[in-house]
Amino acid sequence: MAQGTISISSPVRIGICAPSTPFTREAADRVDALAAEAYPQAELIFDEQCFFQDGHFAGTDRQRIDSFVALANDPTIDAIWFARGGYGAARMAEAAIGQLESVAKSKIYLGYSDAGNLLGALYRAGIGKIAHGPMPSDIGRPEGEHAVRRALDWIVHRQRTVLEPSLADGKKHAAFNLMTLAMMTGTKLIPDLRDHILIVEEISEYLYAFDRAMFHLCSNLASHGLSGIKLGNVGDIPDNDRPFGETPEAITKRWAESNHIAYLGRAQIGHDIENRIVPFGLLDL
Repeated sequence: MAQGTISISSPVRIGICAPSTPFTREAADRVDALAAEAYPQAELIFDEQCFFQDGHFAGTDRQRIDSFVALANDPTIDAIWFARGGYGAARMAEAAIGQLESVAKSKIYLGYSDAGNLLGALYRAGIGKIAHGPMPSDIGRPEGEHAVRRALDWIVHRQRTVLEPSLADGKKHAAFNLMTLAMMTGTKLIPDLRDHILIVEEISEYLYAFDRAMFHLCSNLASHGLSGIKLGNVGDIPDNDRPFGETPEAITKRWAESNHIAYLGRAQIGHDIENRIVPFGLLDL
């Protein structure tokens, strides 16, 4: 057994829903097969809603709310794993949180990207054990099975080796996609990040949009008592019509400094197979 691994003697039932955009049955079958081979103590339950489509979304707002709430309120489910990101969780998060019962508080919740809307709202409400980390959709990346295994190592075994390497005992952490968190500021979804080390990552945004979002985020959080900010991976940056003139790290440092937030370096999270697990709050293993 790997160091820092918790022994699991009973099946771990993992409910999977799609609060944003649709999943595919082919991808679900691949994740199921991986779990069946490598994690016999895990039972994956893909809610049928994962495969719904209503315009851009994995079903209507109501269908996505109902799926998440049913899984979260099911006492036989141990963890909720969000299938994929995209956009849509912000449209249903507040209504969904308001329907959760006490049984939802004992569960693990795992996802990233647009799922950050739900992770933040859950953390704000004091519900569950929240973590930023890989989703079933990562199976579609080259060698994406490594990311999926990392997520299952966390859910099933609470294995410390899958955590973001710079996390420190005795420190509070939280992690989000930058654009998602920037849009959450000033809403009922953003949690209290006082005394937290905040880690942000980004994907497929022009650097001017990254700069704008970092300005908005740091300006809004300047008075919230952050312990500091770290930057994860910033990938697939589109080419601007002329060079922007700053790197993502330089942008982050500048806005952090101008808002009196400590810049604490880089972190290993992002929209890639190296995305590591960041539990919210203090480490609890």
